[in-house]
Amino acid sequence: KGLKKLLILELESNKLSEANVSPLAFQPLKSLSYLRLGRNQFRTIPQGLPHSIEELYLDNNQIEEISEICFNHTKNLNIIVLRHNKLEESRIAPLAWINHENLESIDLSYNKLYQVPSYLPKSLVHLVLIGNQIDRIPGFVFGHMKPGLEYLYLSFNKLDDNGIDLVSFYGAYHSLREMFLDHNQLKSVPLGIAELKTLNFLRLNNNKIRAVHPERICRSRLNIEEENDDSDEEEDYEDSQLEHLHLEHNFINTRNLSPYTFSCVRSYSSVILKPQNVK
Repeated sequence: KGLKKLLILELESNKLSEANVSPLAFQPLKSLSYLRLGRNQFRTIPQGLPHSIEELYLDNNQIEEISEICFNHTKNLNIIVLRHNKLEESRIAPLAWINHENLESIDLSYNKLYQVPSYLPKSLVHLVLIGNQIDRIPGFVFGHMKPGLEYLYLSFNKLDDNGIDLVSFYGAYHSLREMFLDHNQLKSVPLGIAELKTLNFLRLNNNKIRAVHPERICRSRLNIEEENDDSDEEEDYEDSQLEHLHLEHNFINTRNLSPYTFSCVRSYSSVILKPQNVK
């Protein structure tokens, strides 16, 4: 009875699991908004989570599955941290969280993901997928999100040129602000980057990039003029929001770069090109 007004509960670094935590354990916690269960032994999402929960931390467990019903009664969830578990994309149920209206941040870093998961929440703003085995961003995987994904972190994965196509970022063209693709296996600047109208910070450092084609970073004037031929609206060539671009630790011969390569970047000094790797 005395726990009805409890807001924060931290139970990290114990030996808790679904075997010794009853689904009724959280029932008295009518006001709980912040729950830390990291560094325990859960293999599944605990049952019976309080309806009031807003932030859930389950990092450093052994979670292998996210079922269709595990978040059915937690409609106020805003942040879920599941880094350092054993999740595979195929073990995340399609209806697990796609219809959540308040879930804005998910951290699935250091799991066993081989592609960006489908059926992510419509409301998602912040997605962290660092340190997986991801080699593919499926087309339209962000297409259902509204108002749209703003932060995407894919550092330390296995993305190469075949894993990203023109529609991989569809749905985030007018929302994405930060994207980290550093420490992957890219040999060129990915397709679709120039379509990201609101992108402010882009990391492509520590890849295998040898050449940077101008149209991959900045849309060419020719392309824009062609699009505007049948329109009365003028689109400013310098409409890019890009302020920070990291390309260091690749294999780029900077002397061969076109003078137009970074023409849409707000300040040339914010383009980090050095050092480069020796061939």
